[in-house]
Amino acid sequence: MTRLSNSTLGDLPPDVARPAYDRATIRPGIVHFGVGAFHRSHEAMFVDRVLELGRDGWGIVGVGTLPSDRAMKAALVPQDCLYTLVTTSPEGTSSARVIGSIVEYLYAPDDPASVLARLADPATRIVSLTITEGGYGVTDVTGEFQPHDEATIADLDGLPNGAAPRSPLGFITEGLRMRRDVGHMPFTVMSCDNIQGNGIVARTALLAFANHIDPGLARWIETDVRFPNSMVDRITPATTAQARASVAERFGVDDRWPVLSESFEQWVLEDSFSDGRPPLERVGVQLVDDVEPYEVMKLRLLNASHQAMSYLGLLAGETYVHEVCRDEVFAAFLRGYMEHEARPTLSPVPGVDLDAYCDELMRRFSSEAISDTLARQIVDGSERIPKFLLPVVREQLRTGGPVDRSALVLAAWSRLIEGRADDGTPLEPVDRRLSDLRAAVAQEASSPGAFLGLTAVFGDLGSNVRLREAFIAARADLQGLGARGAVERVNATA
Repeated sequence: MTRLSNSTLGDLPPDVARPAYDRATIRPGIVHFGVGAFHRSHEAMFVDRVLELGRDGWGIVGVGTLPSDRAMKAALVPQDCLYTLVTTSPEGTSSARVIGSIVEYLYAPDDPASVLARLADPATRIVSLTITEGGYGVTDVTGEFQPHDEATIADLDGLPNGAAPRSPLGFITEGLRMRRDVGHMPFTVMSCDNIQGNGIVARTALLAFANHIDPGLARWIETDVRFPNSMVDRITPATTAQARASVAERFGVDDRWPVLSESFEQWVLEDSFSDGRPPLERVGVQLVDDVEPYEVMKLRLLNASHQAMSYLGLLAGETYVHEVCRDEVFAAFLRGYMEHEARPTLSPVPGVDLDAYCDELMRRFSSEAISDTLARQIVDGSERIPKFLLPVVREQLRTGGPVDRSALVLAAWSRLIEGRADDGTPLEPVDRRLSDLRAAVAQEASSPGAFLGLTAVFGDLGSNVRLREAFIAARADLQGLGARGAVERVNATA
């Protein structure tokens, strides 16, 4: 068993790929906030390929700002920020590579000055983000900056009074101020979060934040800083103790925090940068002028399908994505959602065969090797549903298209919030709005359809008569037939 570090790379088993470049020569050019599993299976992997091309100025400095990020520092720093990425195809074939692109990890609460120094360094040309929807504080309903996380709110009060930043927005704003004040070029702010228009969201958040701190700085950011939109895709479950053990057993690597993901990878990125970029087009990234068709396709087909399968699957007693997608009843439901509700809302996507794309999604979903949980898909459903599923509902209602399957998903969500599967097993949804969701569901007994009246999630959709009728009927089917029976009824009639 080889304990992973720079000094042991040569001792790894021959079937474990490892960097061919000299990590000692790599210079940081990217600072990344939010070094989780997805970043390490996606952006960091692509940058690792760039470094293999000899472009040694694009190393990544990872930054953690959350209390939970301390564990990532404890895992990565002792192994020189190396980690093992194991990818598995739908057919079950796995391969392992040690990724070397992260060259430093900083835990911001312990050392904010070092984070600011990296941001102010002119060698830093890109600041990338995977901080989830909540990290930006931009609401779905109004599109305005309304932060609710403690660190961002504290920075809005503290930075004008000389306090050290605590949030990603605070650090980025202060880093840009430092660069402006000495005449350095600004870095690009590149969101890699799974949000439609993620660059626009990042820009909205940062401009509003900076305007509160320094309106002149906000004007400079608005003029000079680029915020490319991107579409990112790679199913990457959270790393479990079982995953760590499997990497050790299968590949002989003692890695404190490996990453397991599917073999599929996709990154469509708007080619808009403030101060240059790595040659990402040479390592599998698709650089385009307009990302929107690709991201809408992915959000409404892949991400919305995850929502569609997860609430119903959990109510039916399933645990894993592949279990639901290998069940003919639920697979037919997902196919029906894609074909009859999601696809009619899409514009043509350059270079993409939508039939083949949907077929590929079903293959990916059905891969047992990934063992992705349904529970992971529904964390903060009140953030995901408005971004993934409700745009489909809105467009279908506008054009007169069917919404029966989407209504059943919303009804299943409301049933899951009540806390029990069809067989009585307790279910514990994790959602920052859980108390509001439960209060809305509690009104269903006396006022059917009341759940849709939660405007923070549904906006004005709750007043749509056709949706309310479909939702009420779907809840009745779930109560009377259970999730499986309700799905069978929709399959037969919709």
